[in-house]
Amino acid sequence: MRIAIVNDLSIAREVLRRLVLSVSGHTIAWVAKDGDEAVKLATADTPDVILMDLIMPRLNGVEATRQIMKVAPCPILVVTATVSGNYDLVIQAMGAGAIDAAETPVIGGGGMIQNGEKLLARLAKLGAALGTVTRSWMAVTIPTAAPVGNLPPLVLLGASTGGPDALAEVVSAFPASFPAAVVIVQHIAAEFTPGLVQQLAMKTPLPVRIARDGDRPTSGTILVAASNDHLEMTSERTLRYTPDPKNYPYRPSVDVLFSRVAANWPQPGVAVLFTGMGTDGANGLLQLRSLLWYTIAQDEATCVVYGMPKAAAEKRAAVEVLPLRHIGSAVVAKILTSQKR
Repeated sequence: MRIAIVNDLSIAREVLRRLVLSVSGHTIAWVAKDGDEAVKLATADTPDVILMDLIMPRLNGVEATRQIMKVAPCPILVVTATVSGNYDLVIQAMGAGAIDAAETPVIGGGGMIQNGEKLLARLAKLGAALGTVTRSWMAVTIPTAAPVGNLPPLVLLGASTGGPDALAEVVSAFPASFPAAVVIVQHIAAEFTPGLVQQLAMKTPLPVRIARDGDRPTSGTILVAASNDHLEMTSERTLRYTPDPKNYPYRPSVDVLFSRVAANWPQPGVAVLFTGMGTDGANGLLQLRSLLWYTIAQDEATCVVYGMPKAAAEKRAAVEVLPLRHIGSAVVAKILTSQKR
């Protein structure tokens, strides 16, 4: 991969350069000393990945990420001295389009790089996601669902790059009396999910919490996947985490949740696919549409990255393609209409 480095500290730039070049197949696209320079370089030469610092002069990492995702969208990995110490800024950067975060490696005794394993793991995961992904798991036979009981209407939301802000806007449209159960999958490392839950909880009157193994979707409650594995629905209509499919790099995967719900939830609901790179969620959304679900894809103009929704639109998996500002009200209207039947 061609990797760009953005950091205002020369020693940090050198450590990151050495770490990147320690992996076969990685090259340095360019190096920027602040966010403003990064925006200009990314516009002229968009790399495969950008390693973006947060605290910089002239233009910080959050705003640089936001501008790059508008003019030259590409995967941006936040690299900062302390993730926990800059947690709010990390979450803001993810809302602006960053896909993950790791701490900046340092030079230890003997000139050896320390604390670089997590960043290399993040890059390896990203490289797998950018490569060819097998979807043979989509053909796996899933047990027939149990008989229908007293089930709430179900809303599924799947998002990736730029998703936190999009999800926050949509859940803000859900009233306190909203009768649906809501399950969310956002491509985000498990350690950042509590911040996402907090962000969503500030925007909606509904309770928002992390989904746990054995949870059942409950009316008026928003459950958020928090795992580096996948969230799926069982034939007993409970939620659980699973490492399978192991070869699928998007973790947690929107496709896994959507396809398992298609197999095991006996009544149509509403499913939305938001902004994000790649194609995760498009196949699952198509499965749901074939079962008469009301399916929505976010439109290009309001996406940070028009990848996942574009794939869904091209597969005709979406009943409607809507701008972000209309999605929340469309979901509410569909759920309330279905309740009157």
